[in-house]
Amino acid sequence: MPRRGPRIPEKSKDFKGSMKRLFSSLEKWRYLLIFSLILAMVSAILALIAPNRLSDLTDTITSGLMPNINEEKIKEIMADSEIPIEDKMKASEILSGITNEATNEEILEKIDSLPESIYEKIKPEIDMDEVKSIALLLLILYLTSAIFSYVQSFSMATISNNFAKGLRSKISTKINKLPLKYFDNHETGNVLSIVTNDVDTIAMNMNNSLASLVTAITLFLGSIIMMFYTNWIMAITAIISSLIGFGFMGLILGKSQKYFIQRQVELGNLNGYIEEIYSGHNVVKAYNGDKKAIEEFNALNDKLYNCNRKSQFLSGLMQPIMMFVGNFGYVAVCVVGALLTMNDVISFGVIVAFMIYVRLFTNPLSQIAQAMTSLQSTAAASERVFEFLDEKEMAGEEDILHHLDKSKVKGKIEFKDVRFGYDQDKTIIKNFSALANPGEKIAIVGPTGAGKTTMVNLLMKFYELNKGDIFIDGVSTRDLTRENVHDLFVMVLQDTWLFEGTVRDNIKFNKENVSDEEIWEALKVVGVDHFVRTLPNGIDTILKDDEGISAGQKQLLTIARGMIADAPFLILDEATSNVDTRTEELVQKAMDKLTEGRTSFIIAHRLSTIKNADLILVMKDGNIIEQGNHEQLLKEKGFYAELYNSQFQS
Repeated sequence: MPRRGPRIPEKSKDFKGSMKRLFSSLEKWRYLLIFSLILAMVSAILALIAPNRLSDLTDTITSGLMPNINEEKIKEIMADSEIPIEDKMKASEILSGITNEATNEEILEKIDSLPESIYEKIKPEIDMDEVKSIALLLLILYLTSAIFSYVQSFSMATISNNFAKGLRSKISTKINKLPLKYFDNHETGNVLSIVTNDVDTIAMNMNNSLASLVTAITLFLGSIIMMFYTNWIMAITAIISSLIGFGFMGLILGKSQKYFIQRQVELGNLNGYIEEIYSGHNVVKAYNGDKKAIEEFNALNDKLYNCNRKSQFLSGLMQPIMMFVGNFGYVAVCVVGALLTMNDVISFGVIVAFMIYVRLFTNPLSQIAQAMTSLQSTAAASERVFEFLDEKEMAGEEDILHHLDKSKVKGKIEFKDVRFGYDQDKTIIKNFSALANPGEKIAIVGPTGAGKTTMVNLLMKFYELNKGDIFIDGVSTRDLTRENVHDLFVMVLQDTWLFEGTVRDNIKFNKENVSDEEIWEALKVVGVDHFVRTLPNGIDTILKDDEGISAGQKQLLTIARGMIADAPFLILDEATSNVDTRTEELVQKAMDKLTEGRTSFIIAHRLSTIKNADLILVMKDGNIIEQGNHEQLLKEKGFYAELYNSQFQS
C-alpha cells in the first residue's frame, strides 16, 4: 500500500504558458489589475523620492547648527556702521584665532565669547520655514505612498478573491459535466486538492506576489538609479557591500535546498508509516509486531531528524545573514560617506539618504526571490486547475427535446444488443439483451467483474453506450437527457450517503414541497420512525458522523429517502452487503415495500435476498448466460445453482 504524506509543491511544466493563460483568464479584471500594479509602482517611486528630500532636511538642520562665519559675512559685519569699533576689533581678534585645525567645539566656544552685537549677526539659526516645507513634503510623500499601497492591496485582494470564486464556480460546473470515467481514473483526493489547495494557492500568491514583485523590481532598479544620481562613489560602495552578503546567502541556500526537499520526502514516509501502522494497529498487536514496528518507526524518525536538523540549522542562518547584509551596507556607507564628507565631496544628508537606499536595495532582492518562488507555485497550481477544466466533457444535450413524465411512465425497460467498454479496445458488456416489464423485480447476479454495476451505470446514462440501445417505455435513452433519466430512478447503494444536516433535509433531499407528515410516513413504512423519535430533536436532529448511527439505520434512512423520491424505477446495488444478518431482515422488509409498484433492478451477492425476484439475470464476462426465476434456475443446475449452493455449503 503506498504511504500517503504531504504533497510536495510541484514545479511548473510550462511556466511561461501557464502564466500567460492565467493572466488571460484575468481579462474581466484587466483594468483593475493594471490600475493596481501602477499604484504599486507609483507607491515605490514615492518611497524612492523621499530619501533625497530627507537628505535636504538633514542638511538644512545641520547647516543651522553652525554659525555663519564665512569671509563674505565677516566683511559685511566689519562694514556695518552700527556696530561699535571696539566690538569689531575684539571680534577680529577672536575670529583670527580660529584656525583650520580647530574643532567644532573650539569654534563654538570662541563664537560664544564674541560681543553681543557681533554674535547676533552670526549666531547659529535653523531655517524653520525650509524645515517645515521639506517636512510637509515628506509627510505628503509617505502618506500618499501608504494610501496608494493600501488601495493597491485592496484592489489585489478584490481581484484574487473574485478570481478564486470564479474558478471554484467553473470547477463545480465542470464536475457535473465530466463523465464518471474521469473519476474512475483519478483519485477523489486529487480532485478535492484542485478545488481547495490549488485554487487557494493561486488566489493567495496572486494577492501577495504580483504587486510585491512589481514593487520590489521598482524599488531595486529605482534605488540603483537614485543612488548613482546622488553620488556614484557611494552607490558603488552600497551595491558591492550588499552583493557580498547576498553571495554568502546564495551559497548557503544552495547547500540547504536539498535538505528541505529530503525533509518533505522523509516527512511523507514517516506520516504514511504512522497512518499505515495505526490503521492496522490490531493486526500489529495480534502478531506481536510491536518491536519491529517501533524499530522501523525509529529508523524513519532518525532520517527525518537528521534532515530537519541540517535544514533548520542552515535556514536559521538566513536571518543573521540578512541582518549582516544590511548592517555591513550601513557600515560601508557610513565609513565611505564620512571620508567624502571630510573632503567636502558630499554633505552629511547624503549619508542619511544612502542608509535608506541600502535598505531599499537589499530588501527587494529577497522579495523578488520569494515572489518568483510563489509564482512558480502559482503556475504549477494553475496548470492542474486548467488541466481539470480542459478535460473532455460529456456530450451536450441541447438538441434533446424528448421528455418522459415520471408520473406517466409505465415502467418497461428493454436492453437491446448493448455493447460497452471503458476502453475502446476492451469490451466488458457484450451483446447484452434483456426485457423488464412494468412492476417486475429483476435481479442481476454473477461473480465480481461480471458487469453487473456497469449495466446499472449504463441504465442511468452515467456512461454512453458503444453499440446497442436501452429503451424506457419504448423511448431510447439516447433521446432523453441525463437529468430526465435520473429523475425516473431511485437508487439505494451499498455505501450509504448521509450529509451533515437534519434528518428532514436528508430524507427530502433535492425534492421540494415535502411535508413532515410525508416524511414520518416514509420513516414508518421502512421501520425507522421509532429510532428517529428517540433522537434529541426528532427529524430536526442534525446528523453527524459521531451520532452513533449504525450502518443498518443509515441504510433504512436512505431507503426512506427513496420512498420520498417516488420514481417509477428502482435500483438496489448491494444494499444489504454492509449490514449484519439481523439488520438485513429489517432492510429487506423495507426494500420489499420500496419495490412495490416499481420496476426494480437488484444487484446482490447474497442470493438469499433475491429468491422472490420475477426474473434473475445471471451474468458472466459481460453476457447473460442464464435467466429465469429462482426455482427455474435451480432446476437447470447451471452456474446460478452452483453459486447459490456454494453460499449454503457447510
